[in-house]
Amino acid sequence: MPQVLGPWDGQHRLGEEGSVSDASQGTPRSPLELKSCRKQEVVVLQGLLLLASLPSSEDMEHGCRPSLLCSLPSLLLLAQLPMWGSADEFLVMGPSKPIVAMLGGEATLPCSLVPAMNAEDMELRWFHTKFSEAVFIYRNHREEYEEQMPHYAGRTSLVRDFLTIGEAAMHIQQVQASDNGRYTCVFQKGGHYAEGILELQVAGLGSAPQVHIEGPEQDGVRVVCKASGWFPKPQVQWTDLSGKKFLEFSEAHAQDAAGLFSVEAALVVRDSSAGSVSCSVLNPILGQEKAMAVFIPEPFFPQASPWKAAFAGILTVLGLLLFGACCFTRREHSAKLQERQKQEKLCRAKEKHQRAEEEALKARDELQAELDQRKTAYLAAWRKAQLYADWRKEWFQAWSVTLNPDSAHVNLAVSPEKKSVTWNYTGVDLDDRYSVLGLEGIMSGRCYWEVEIRSGEGCNWALGLCRDHMTSTGWTTQSPDEGFWVVECYYNNYLAWTKSLQALSLRKYPRRVGIFLDYSEGDVSFYNMTDGSHIFSFPPASFSGTLYPYFMLEGYVTLSICPTEGGPEGLPVPLSKSPLEEAVRPPGEGLSSGSGVDGAPPGAESPLLP
Repeated sequence: MPQVLGPWDGQHRLGEEGSVSDASQGTPRSPLELKSCRKQEVVVLQGLLLLASLPSSEDMEHGCRPSLLCSLPSLLLLAQLPMWGSADEFLVMGPSKPIVAMLGGEATLPCSLVPAMNAEDMELRWFHTKFSEAVFIYRNHREEYEEQMPHYAGRTSLVRDFLTIGEAAMHIQQVQASDNGRYTCVFQKGGHYAEGILELQVAGLGSAPQVHIEGPEQDGVRVVCKASGWFPKPQVQWTDLSGKKFLEFSEAHAQDAAGLFSVEAALVVRDSSAGSVSCSVLNPILGQEKAMAVFIPEPFFPQASPWKAAFAGILTVLGLLLFGACCFTRREHSAKLQERQKQEKLCRAKEKHQRAEEEALKARDELQAELDQRKTAYLAAWRKAQLYADWRKEWFQAWSVTLNPDSAHVNLAVSPEKKSVTWNYTGVDLDDRYSVLGLEGIMSGRCYWEVEIRSGEGCNWALGLCRDHMTSTGWTTQSPDEGFWVVECYYNNYLAWTKSLQALSLRKYPRRVGIFLDYSEGDVSFYNMTDGSHIFSFPPASFSGTLYPYFMLEGYVTLSICPTEGGPEGLPVPLSKSPLEEAVRPPGEGLSSGSGVDGAPPGAESPLLP
């Protein structure tokens, strides 16, 4: 793995015993001699740079004549060159050639100071692509990792062998594809800093190509070559036995999460005498390739069918028969022309009559569509009405609720008939919800039940529904997100949780509450059954699983389930047709409700009216 340790293209190397040797003459030199030699080299280099800034012949042609006054600034700078080496200013040099590293291997990124000086007290930083994110930081004689990019954590270290002579190198272990690119090393001393540029080229050999024959395609055989785990993007080439390259083939590259490339190249071989073809995958940086050949048997190529000639003859005969049929048809066409004219007159008369019928049907369909639209609006509006308790009772099915004593809190007493629950303080204070659930769950249909409330001042209660397996332990918000659809009375304040807590404004405090559930539509509504007024409706939800009637109370309050009027014992059954749907009739026939009220109930606008 070629690496550059200094800015002089590998001129200086560290000997076996720690001394510095000159590669050109093979004689060891001490660090002081090398430092002095490098200062002289720097002076020569700076002189060359300043000589390059002298006026050229082209500048002279544009007005700068060769005079002492024109060259005076450059001469003054040349005169100050020996003094510049003793100043605190410096330059940073990186290797002139890219550093190549193998995937999973190691890489060393060196930088040097010009003129050479001790860098142990300096602050050294290496950056990759962005200056805002450091790859490595050396400060105050130690390595710091607080500002280091997480990608390089645990993989970088500093080579300190040559810090005293102004050479520093960052060592990277377990080289990855993302390490590829340009780096900047920054040396800072006091208020002066300088930077150098170097480039790291990461290379990796992936898997050997896998070549297989997919089958015939067009007039040849399709051969596919696949390889993966290469970096950078590999080059693919197809050749035959003689080494001749195939120029036309398809190639697709893909890059995985680690940055490695996979390639798939497809070639269509049309020459049956090719015998075998070879697919080679080349790494452009390393110049190394992997190849694989596949033999294509001649029977794999499409063969000329003996039926082609017979098919051509049959096609010719069919053409002749078609031509004769066309001639016969033309003669028949002239004979039927007059008959067709008569038929056209009759068709025009029929079309006129049909258009009249279509217009009549269109008018009828428009009236029917308007009626259906108003019917749909009427059916959709019943959810928003506030005085539809009686209508809901005829559309919904009464359901007999039975309390589950096993789910009751220790401070609640369930009646023997399991139809009422009362606060019965046992002296146990738990941070629980004093609740009890219904014995039977609901999984479909439309149903309702009524609960009578007998309470004193300052009592709390809640009614509604909850999801399956909801326990009474722990305090959580009784909201739909937690599996609750309840209306709560908290110290004479009526509340309901949706996304947030909502205060309910009621015309009259309820003593009998009706809970209406439409499982398929996701609707849960509460009504004051004393005066039939609407209390609250939750936004439509998507129910899944079993829902149970929910009762919660605290204080001197009793919740009793009202007897149903002919209601079934068990799960509600969806009704096939609602009285509300039967109530929607065409204009002129009036409206009727299950409660016996003519027209729409008070307080609700009928969508059937203009």
